[in-house]
Amino acid sequence: MYDIFHLASLYLIGDNKLSAMATLQDFEKMLPELSRGERAQLLKWVVQDLGDDFPGIDSLSNVCGGEPCIVRTRIPVWLLEQARRLGSTDQELLAAYPSLRAEDLVNARAYARSHMAEIEAQILDNESA
Repeated sequence: MYDIFHLASLYLIGDNKLSAMATLQDFEKMLPELSRGERAQLLKWVVQDLGDDFPGIDSLSNVCGGEPCIVRTRIPVWLLEQARRLGSTDQELLAAYPSLRAEDLVNARAYARSHMAEIEAQILDNESA
């Protein structure tokens, strides 16, 4: 049986990372064997590690100049927010961008609400480009 400390030690090997796939597979196998309290502790650690991250939104320097984008895509949050402001519906956005899911639009809106000044600046920068 695995315990929460074994899981934590797996996470902390190397430069605070294992291969992402191996780590996820290891956690998936071990999770059913953890008690509810151990699962709660693990969840607490993950939430603390995420800090102010938003699910489904990544800002990577090598993707769209580091602008926040929907994961799995190169669709920036500012673009979806600007489309919404101009009257596009969720259905229109989902049809225009087949790689998007409804959940992505929810995540983008939450990110835009929380980072209004940043998104507004990106919209203005792209309008003047």
